Amino acid sequence: MAETKSTLLIVEDDLDVADMLNAYFRVQGYEVQTVNWGEDAVRACNANPPDLVILDIRLPDIDGYEVAHRLRTNRRTKDVPIIFLTEKRSRSDRLQGLELGADDYITKPFDVQELRLRVRNALRRSSEGALNNPVTNLPEGALVEERLAECVGRDGWQILLVSVDNLGSFREDYGFVASDDVLRAISLMINNAVREVGSTSDFVGQYSPTEFIVVTTPASISELTERLGQRIEQSLDYFYPLKDRGRLDLQNKKLAVRMAQVAASDGPFADVAALKAYLAR
Repeated sequence: MAETKSTLLIVEDDLDVADMLNAYFRVQGYEVQTVNWGEDAVRACNANPPDLVILDIRLPDIDGYEVAHRLRTNRRTKDVPIIFLTEKRSRSDRLQGLELGADDYITKPFDVQELRLRVRNALRRSSEGALNNPVTNLPEGALVEERLAECVGRDGWQILLVSVDNLGSFREDYGFVASDDVLRAISLMINNAVREVGSTSDFVGQYSPTEFIVVTTPASISELTERLGQRIEQSLDYFYPLKDRGRLDLQNKKLAVRMAQVAASDGPFADVAALKAYLAR
């Protein structure tokens, strides 16, 4: 039986861009439909919801924000992943798109390989029900909640929270692919450190888009924290192009990693919400 192809709806009024994306994603093995008007996009989604929408913001009739709003408020289309593709670059434009429930935001001119990865990741996240992060492949969401629930009311555990600071600024300067590389590299360092000094029962998860969580034991926490801190600190400069390392104007927004520990003895914690509130201090 042939594998079912994922369906993409491309909403783009620039006919050259629309044709290019249509041809490119068909070669990548997707079923593709293109429309050039916002109202046509809404009708196409209502008639036959696609697996993902690539949505330009500047359209001849209603804009992409209005299209996204209508899709998100319709029961048939509320869960369809949306990737905005636009010339708008300001932070407020991105926030407006994300507030409408967009899954991603790509600015023109764009790298079609980067867009392909964005599409793949959004589809994977949608199909897996957000059980694993599409960038790091670490458990997230419900799986992290389950592990935290196991900690509540028990002794003998220790949590290490690893936070990546200034990743948003890094992404703005170097793009989504480069920021994903940072997350993947740090997740690998965490997994390697856990394998070396932790135990088979340790848990590594994606706590938030820029945070990782390790559930381990009091016997492992000190060496794990020290080893991981050294490795990450030594690696941060290498995520930057050689020409940008040491730039003075980057100093206040350079990538940095913070680590915090929480122990069972810091409780008791009444529930997962109380434990998460303590982690957020």
